[in-house]
Amino acid sequence: MRGDQFLSRLVFWPDPPSLESSGRESESEAMDVVNGQLFSVDPLERYAAKGHGVITSMSAGNDVILVGTSRGWLIRHDFGLGDSQDLDLGGGRSGDQAVHRVFMDPGGSHCIATVLLPGGAETYYMHAKWLRPKLLSRLKGLVVNAVAWNRQLITEASTKEVILGTENGQIYETAVDEVEKREKYVKQLFELTELQEAITGLQMETASVGNATRYYVMAVTPTRLYSFTGIGSLETVFASYFDRAIHFMELPGEIPNSELHFFIKQRRAKHFGWLSGAGIYHGDLNFGAQHSSVSGDENFVENKGLLDYSKLGELGEAIKPRSFAVSEYHFLLLIGDKVKVVNRISQQVVEELTFDHNSDSSKGIIGLCSDATAGLFYAYDENSIFQVSVRDEGRDMWQVYLDMKEYASALSHCHSPSQRDQVYLVQADLAFSSKDYYRAASFYAKINYVLSFEEISLKFITIGEQDALRTFLLRKLDNLMKDDKSQITMISTWPTKLYLDKINRLLLEDDTSKIANTVSDQGMLEYHSFVKEFRAFLSDSKDVLDEATTMRLLESYGRVEELVYFAGLKEKYEIVVHHYIQQGEAKKALEVLQRRNVPIDLQYKFAPDLISLDAYETVESWMNTGNLNPRKLIAAMMRYASEPHAKNETHEVIKYLEFCVKKLHNEDPGVHNLLLSLYAKQEDETQLLQFLDSKFGKGQTNGPDFFYDPKYALRLCLKEKRMRSCVCIYSMMSMHEEAVALALQVDPELAKAEADKVEDDEDKRKKLWLMVAKHVIEQEKGFKRENIRKAIAFLAETGELLKIEDILPFFPDFVLIDDFKEEICKSLKDYNNQIEKLKQEMNDATRGADNIRSDISALAQRYAVIDREEECGVLVH
Repeated sequence: MRGDQFLSRLVFWPDPPSLESSGRESESEAMDVVNGQLFSVDPLERYAAKGHGVITSMSAGNDVILVGTSRGWLIRHDFGLGDSQDLDLGGGRSGDQAVHRVFMDPGGSHCIATVLLPGGAETYYMHAKWLRPKLLSRLKGLVVNAVAWNRQLITEASTKEVILGTENGQIYETAVDEVEKREKYVKQLFELTELQEAITGLQMETASVGNATRYYVMAVTPTRLYSFTGIGSLETVFASYFDRAIHFMELPGEIPNSELHFFIKQRRAKHFGWLSGAGIYHGDLNFGAQHSSVSGDENFVENKGLLDYSKLGELGEAIKPRSFAVSEYHFLLLIGDKVKVVNRISQQVVEELTFDHNSDSSKGIIGLCSDATAGLFYAYDENSIFQVSVRDEGRDMWQVYLDMKEYASALSHCHSPSQRDQVYLVQADLAFSSKDYYRAASFYAKINYVLSFEEISLKFITIGEQDALRTFLLRKLDNLMKDDKSQITMISTWPTKLYLDKINRLLLEDDTSKIANTVSDQGMLEYHSFVKEFRAFLSDSKDVLDEATTMRLLESYGRVEELVYFAGLKEKYEIVVHHYIQQGEAKKALEVLQRRNVPIDLQYKFAPDLISLDAYETVESWMNTGNLNPRKLIAAMMRYASEPHAKNETHEVIKYLEFCVKKLHNEDPGVHNLLLSLYAKQEDETQLLQFLDSKFGKGQTNGPDFFYDPKYALRLCLKEKRMRSCVCIYSMMSMHEEAVALALQVDPELAKAEADKVEDDEDKRKKLWLMVAKHVIEQEKGFKRENIRKAIAFLAETGELLKIEDILPFFPDFVLIDDFKEEICKSLKDYNNQIEKLKQEMNDATRGADNIRSDISALAQRYAVIDREEECGVLVH
């Protein structure tokens, strides 16, 4: 069957799932597909400053927005509760008192704000539950540009440790409790001395190391990014840098509005971005990394990159953003009055956001901020706040990674089977075009929707790559669901045929090499390795391959060994055993039959062939198989017994039957009869006689002495002329006369022994001995004196059971009396002794009778005299 013919019989694969039916795309994703927008802008508050000047700074956390104004006011908008709060930081003072920076913790409970006053800067702390802010007096005069919160430890009641970065390059640590309403402490941790610059951005992350805490701190200035890390307290970490070099990254150019942002997911920083003079420096954060940098610091930044500003301008002009924010996959860059959305992986501008300002706004958008908890971004001008929402920003990342040929990342970002198919298709086509067909087959096998099974198969068929086609089919089977039973069965059959084709090709190549006398070990090694692989495939696919079809294929290709192997896998043991018997491998056939799951009936079916092939191994196998019924093996054993055997050869059937009778205590008459018949046919009658004398039934309660049929045994022994055995059988049947009569024909001594077996019937025993006596007398040739003496001597063996007068009738009338004189005189003497003995006994009896008569007469004359005064003896007692 050709590959294209096989294809016509396969069912088609289902169409790719629609967006509506796949269940993976939400309603918002469906909208994104329609409008193509990842980010959208909506006005949130048109008059966010509430008449307290213009907005100078803004921060957000947990759906709470904090706005600082040019007149020293804080406006707290809580969108979760739907209210707002106005707070005056200037205390009613007149003049310029703009809020320099405001900082909101991720939970929206804690706020730090710095106000620039003519007399110096003041920093305030405000809790969500308070009505008035609290001045942090220890920070008076310090212009705070950046704040880093400890996201892992901060609570609603306490800020825990907070890091502050100042305008003059100092880093401080403080902590404020809501209950105490004041800072617990203020510590200076570090100061930039080599290059004094304002610290414009701070971020902090912590990780547990055993029972200790490791701190990771990043700080930026207009030209540098510093990193600090260590175990212990913050004070200990920064103190360690007095003795070692500070790790920093310096980039050319300077930007006064330098910013540092972490992207937070599930309260953990994943990557960062630094708005530097040269571009957006960014990278992934791995706080579990143990790699050390050249300077000795732990390097927790990976996959570093720099987004050049020249990529943002239309003509390659390097335009520096005024502010920026970091999302999971994008940078939001404020350039002019627009926000450009740049994919941080591909560094391509994907969207441009515009804003609908009020006519009162003169400067346009002045800044961006993010709410990591709510997953939102905000833009603000002097009066208004705009919400920048994200809708499934990662939906196209698979395509981004695919265009960059980062296939593993592309697959990890796929959201649907169709997208994964596209990634596999690109890899497959690339491998196919480079003639790496095996690799292409592996990728094509993973495709389910964008390319049909038939199209892929025809690709390999067209170029004649059957090996790659086989690889594709095998990988396809690995990727199919178990429920696709019909497809699995049909596809599994095709590789079977391809395997057989390849085996034939290898055999043909081997035959050609033999003709040319160039047979190589490599070729044979390849052949055996491929056959082994084919067998492994049959083993793995035994449950899905169609049994009949597969066997026909194997048979049509003449692969008998594989046919037998597959039959064994499918538990078709009859085929396996039959094959081994044909090959003369009885031992292998018996090994198959001894498996636990092999039906016992196969033992009986193949018993005749196996015992003829190898009687020893067969009998040994039978003896090791505990649940055999020997009766069902009788036909096989009789067939084996009927064949000629060497004179000194061990009779295996007799060995097995003896095992059944003696070890297994088998009581089946058929088994006993067969064993008896085999004994009867042997030249030596010893085993037969031992078997007859054993009486295997003896000893059982109410059981018989033997289990064979005695009539059958007698007929068989008579036929085989086993006369001693016949005598034994007659005896066991209590046919003693017949036993003695037959024994006299074999051995008179045997007849004598049989005559003596009758012990409970004296007359019968005498009759049997008379039969022996008659035979002995008649066997003597002539009646000379010596022969008569032998006959007379026979009487002694009977133990006085026979007398001379019992055997005299057996002698002829012309025998002279002189020949019996001694024996007759002896007999007469015995009789005379008996008569004398009887006479003595009679005399003794007469005297006894006379005495009795005298006693009776004397008793009649007996009397006694009793005194009348004598008491009665009976009454006395």
